[in-house]
Order: sequence, then structure tokens, then C-alpha cells
Amino acid sequence: MPAAVRRGRYRGRVPPSDVLRRRLLRAFVALAVLGGVGAYLLVHLNTGGGPAPRCEVRTAGEDEPYELDPEQAANAATITAVASSRRLPERAVTIALATAMQESALRNIEHGDRDSLGLFQQRPSQGWGTEEQILDPVYASGKFYEHLAEIPGYSRLPLTEAAQRVQRSGFPQAYAKHEPAAARLSAALTGRAGGAFTCTTAKGAARPGDPALLRKELKREFGDSVLPESGAGGPGGGSGDADGGGRQVLVLPAAVDGAGGAGGGGGAEDATDHGWELAHWAVAQAPRLRIAQVSFAGREWRAEDSADGWRRVGGGGAAGAASVRIVTEP
Repeated sequence: MPAAVRRGRYRGRVPPSDVLRRRLLRAFVALAVLGGVGAYLLVHLNTGGGPAPRCEVRTAGEDEPYELDPEQAANAATITAVASSRRLPERAVTIALATAMQESALRNIEHGDRDSLGLFQQRPSQGWGTEEQILDPVYASGKFYEHLAEIPGYSRLPLTEAAQRVQRSGFPQAYAKHEPAAARLSAALTGRAGGAFTCTTAKGAARPGDPALLRKELKREFGDSVLPESGAGGPGGGSGDADGGGRQVLVLPAAVDGAGGAGGGGGAEDATDHGWELAHWAVAQAPRLRIAQVSFAGREWRAEDSADGWRRVGGGGAAGAASVRIVTEP
């Protein structure tokens, strides 16, 4: 105890050192509050005063939606698209999504146990590829499916067993807890649950879209056959205006080479599934590729009022289900 206090000099009063500490504490709390307010205002302004960007799956029989943030949704859509390019069944997508949920929370992270990286925490030292390759979601998904396809009867195995044979994790049972969410997500992203997946995007000044980049990413994730062979100016050429606003239009056939979507075997039902797969992929990638509008089977999603989800529009007959219309920002 300070001598002045022992002598009673500060009897009934707080010593100067305590006063200073309290003032510093108040200043620290005030700065923390201001920082929190600033962060809130930044998010609020970036989203146009609306809710934070998010994506969700609403499926029949489920009271609550399954929610993801835009990064997770884009990665999940890529994982699904790569399965589609390989004509793999929906079960393969469910296994892959549950694995990525456990390994990285569907985020393309640059760290992990030892040299593990990316969506599936694959290791360069174990022959999965270079660091750059593993951090490419398309490559990483392809490598996962490559190993999964080598497992005889994987689609009939329990999810934990199939995932573990690929991953060789130290916690093999951890994949099981993600199976219900992965099954809901895969049903939507493969298109079997049409219109079940939507995103609410940030409002504000839109950056121009790049139709060439959109076509490149579609081919990289779904394969070359996803685009029609017609040249610029025709369906799928990516040129022309939509509603006179200078927006570029890309029209994709819902059926590709007689097959539709992951594991599709052809036919109208498969074509519809594949159409919804493409439409949901476009919505998931909308922030990155500056997609303004997606239309399919008489339903439409628009970035400018994305909180409304998929709205019904005219032309929902057979012709409306034959192609997916994607419009990029002008």
C-alpha cells in the first residue's frame, strides 16, 4: 500500500493511480463500442441498409431453412458442378459436401493440420497436387471425386465410410453430423429440388459483369458441353441486350448431350433437374460474376430484389423449361 494511503492522506478518496486506471478503462470501453458501431455501419452501408448477404435452402418438409454465407454457397455450387461434369450421382455430391463441411466449413482455407489446404484439406506432401492446385476449388473437387470413384459401391456405403476411405481422417465419425445438411444442399444444387436454393445479395453500386468470364467459368466447372455451339449473336453467344438495359444475355440449354445434371440419364425430368442445377449455380456465383438475373421454368431471380427469392413470371411451359437465361450486369 502506498505510504500516502497508509498515512491517511487519501482517506475517503481514490488514489490517483486508481483514477488513472479507471479513466483508461473507460476510454478502452468507449473505443470498443465505437469500433463495434463502425463495423455495423460498414456492413449496413455495404448491403444498402438491408440484411447481410446470405444464401439458403428451403425444402419441403423442413420448417427451417439451411443457411450459408455467399462464400460457402459458391464453393458448394462448384463442388456440385464438378460432379455434374463427371456425370456422378447425387449421392457423390452429398458425400463431397459433407466432407467439405467437416474439413473446412465449405471455405477455401490456406491452412490446416500440417500441410493440409483448401476445401477438403488435401495435402501436397501426400500427392494431392501442388498448393496452387489444391487451392483451386475445381481441381480440389475433381481430385476428391477421382478418389471417391475408385471405391467400389461407394454410393451404397454409409457416408462416413465413403468419406473416410478418401480422406483417411483421424476423426472418421465426424462426417456423419453433416449428412442431413449436405443432403438438403445437394438436392437443391443438383436441381432435384427446383427453386429451393436462393441468395440475398448486397445492394449498392454494381460492378459490370463479364460475359466472357461467365462462359469460361461455366465450361471450367461443368465442362465444354454446357455451352451451345452457336456463335456470338445466337442463343448462348452472350451478345445482345436484355430489356434494353445494355445487359448481356447467355442462354443455356437445360439438356446437354441427352443427359441432365449429376447422374442424369436423359429425359425431360433430367433436363429439368439440370436446368435448375445451372440456375442455382448462377445464383450462388452471382456476387463473383456480377449476375443480375437468372430465369428458368417460369421462375426468375433478380439481384436487385433478391430478398424476394424466385418469383413466378410468364412463359413457364415446356419452352420456358428448355433453357436457362443468365443476364450479367451492364
